[in-house]
Amino acid sequence: MEIKVLLCNCKGLCDSFKDSDMNKLPFEVESDLDVKYTVLSPQLCGQGGNAILEEAMQTSKPDGYLLVGACAPKAQEKLFKKLIRATGFNEKHFVPVDIRGTDNAGILDRLRETVEGILKQARAEPSPAT
Repeated sequence: MEIKVLLCNCKGLCDSFKDSDMNKLPFEVESDLDVKYTVLSPQLCGQGGNAILEEAMQTSKPDGYLLVGACAPKAQEKLFKKLIRATGFNEKHFVPVDIRGTDNAGILDRLRETVEGILKQARAEPSPAT
C-alpha cells in the first residue's frame, strides 16, 4: 500500500495558512511520515491542481490512498467528487484533511494521525486475493 499526499494552500491568499511555511512542508511530510511522495499545489481545485489529482488517482494502485491536506473535508468531497468518479478512484481511499489554522507542526500532527489511522485500518483488513 502507498499513500500519496497532496497539499493545497489556497493560492497562498487564505489567512488560514499565515502560520505555515509551505516551502518547507512537503520535505517535512516526506521526512516524518511513511508516504510515497508529497506534492504542493497552490490551488488543487483549479485546472492545474485537478490535473495533479487526476494523475495521482490514475496512477494509484488499487490499495493506494490519496491524503489531501487542504480546506474543509466536506468542501473537498464536493470539489473533487466528479474527478473521483471520472477516474474510477476508490472514494473510500480519498482522505481529506483540514490543514488550515495551524503551523507546520500542527499540520504534521494532523497528517500523522491520519496516516496512522490508514495504516491501522489496512492492517486490520484482510488482503484481497491476487
